[in-house]
Amino acid sequence: MVADVNWDEVVTRAIAEDVGAGDVTTEVLGIAKAPARAAIMAREDGVLFGIEAARHVYRKLDRRVIFKSVIDDGRKFSAGRAVARLSGPAGPILAGERVALNFIQRLSGIATATAAFVDRADNVTVKVLDTRKTTPGLRAAEKAAVRAGGGENHRFGLYDGIMIKDNHKRLCGGIGEAIRRAHANRRPHVPIFAEVETVQEAEEAAAAGADVIMLDNFDVDTARDACDVIGNRAVVEVSGGITLSNIAAYARSGVSRISVGALTHSARALDFAMEVEA
Repeated sequence: MVADVNWDEVVTRAIAEDVGAGDVTTEVLGIAKAPARAAIMAREDGVLFGIEAARHVYRKLDRRVIFKSVIDDGRKFSAGRAVARLSGPAGPILAGERVALNFIQRLSGIATATAAFVDRADNVTVKVLDTRKTTPGLRAAEKAAVRAGGGENHRFGLYDGIMIKDNHKRLCGGIGEAIRRAHANRRPHVPIFAEVETVQEAEEAAAAGADVIMLDNFDVDTARDACDVIGNRAVVEVSGGITLSNIAAYARSGVSRISVGALTHSARALDFAMEVEA
């Protein structure tokens, strides 16, 4: 499932949080109505995402502001390049500065990190996926940033896939029994993901009919052993401890999918600035 980003909803919350009743600095300086031009500048290289969020910021604040993207979302950019240009009253341009930059720097950081992992995996048949370790309220936007960086999305929520993890196994009495219950009670076409911690559990999950078997914190050699045991009975995914230095080895281990929580929970925000010309 791929959820569309409701930029109107996300941006409305962000403006309320930052702008509130108004920009008192611009008001007391008497420059709110002054005509101005501005550019959003990249201070480092990366993959862009968040331009549409920034555009929505200015649609919400004041439609007199003309916002023109120079580089589209999903494209690479280099330091020193303008990614967008604005013109209009200085008041709304300045009021939206931090909100627009927050979206662009955060989401571009995710897109850039994802592109790095995909590139380092160096295997077009292996999918690099995100997780549900996202910023509350920004999941759809952050997962869209992952797609912009060349990755793919895992579940969007608890509602679009059965994910049997360690706590479920304990309550059901084991991975095999949990999968059997899932088969007996699931809605049609809802996939069953089974997280396993040993090669023996991987065999049990495959025998019970899991659609996707997730190797949790397996080293590369053990992941290879699990792939041999599972064979073609299920899609094999590895997660936990995946870094830029080891993802290529995992991509060669026989797995089909590699999920990386760091794409969203640890991506570094990129450096952007708005430069205003009176």
